[in-house]
Amino acid sequence: MAQLEAGKIPVRQVSMGQRLTLFFKKNSWGYVFVLPSMLTFAIFTLFPVFWSFIISFQDFKPRGGTTWNGFDNYVKAFTTQNYVFVTALKNTAYYAILTVTANILIALILASLIQPLNKYAQTFFRAAYYLPAVTSAVIIAVIWRWMFNTQWGFLNYLLSLFGADAVRWLSDPDIALNSIVLSTVFTAPATGVVLFSAAMGSVPKDLYEAAELEGAGPVRKWWSITLPLIRPTTLYVVVLYTIASFEVFEKVYVMVPSGVGDSTQTIVTQIYQMLYSNLNYGVASAQAIVLFLIIATISVFQFKFLRSDVEY
Repeated sequence: MAQLEAGKIPVRQVSMGQRLTLFFKKNSWGYVFVLPSMLTFAIFTLFPVFWSFIISFQDFKPRGGTTWNGFDNYVKAFTTQNYVFVTALKNTAYYAILTVTANILIALILASLIQPLNKYAQTFFRAAYYLPAVTSAVIIAVIWRWMFNTQWGFLNYLLSLFGADAVRWLSDPDIALNSIVLSTVFTAPATGVVLFSAAMGSVPKDLYEAAELEGAGPVRKWWSITLPLIRPTTLYVVVLYTIASFEVFEKVYVMVPSGVGDSTQTIVTQIYQMLYSNLNYGVASAQAIVLFLIIATISVFQFKFLRSDVEY
């Protein structure tokens, strides 16, 4: 009574169990509809990750006799086969730095060129540039393998027109990794073009009109208005391409199936060989966990330094 007189509403004490019961009564049908997706995610994603983490601390034997060996698999992951995993880490980092940088720049330039066009032209070019995203990575890799062929490949044909000698694009250890990088850079960054194009289309037009009144040209508007306002999209695209580049596998496996020494080893190809060729489940799992930690760390840093609070 005293609380009501003071203008306060008495709050009924509700236990945590009662709150959960009320919550599920209110949202039960929603959880029923998302249950199949949640089960699929748990069975095919969460459980394999958890199981791989457990195996990384074991001398795993599929037919029994598994024993715990602590961090031995992590030590072997870096030291086995003449430190090939360290070489794979360097190659993957080299591939990621070049391809992510190039893909972001190319996607920004293409989206900026598409943006001034009329609506029908924008739709056409967005669909055209999105084709690589719906095309199998294996097919794209096979086409590039043909183009890089030393004897009858298209690139060596172009070089022959200028009297240059044929290049062993995929068999020279000093060139092979750069050839794979080249094939990625010259494949249109489909997702980046579409996302940047959509983000640029949502920038308020009055900002550009105000800049024009101040005498700003197209480059100045692009640099001072477009780039800062699409920063959240840039962060998402950078993280997306970084994860994809660290998980590169199909392209390397198809273009150089036997490898060119260790010069084309990447983290995932090394995990694949350790698992299916050497049948060393423990070391392969440890290398997979290392890859997970690298991607997670890089993603956290990218979110920290590229995050933007700008809203429009």
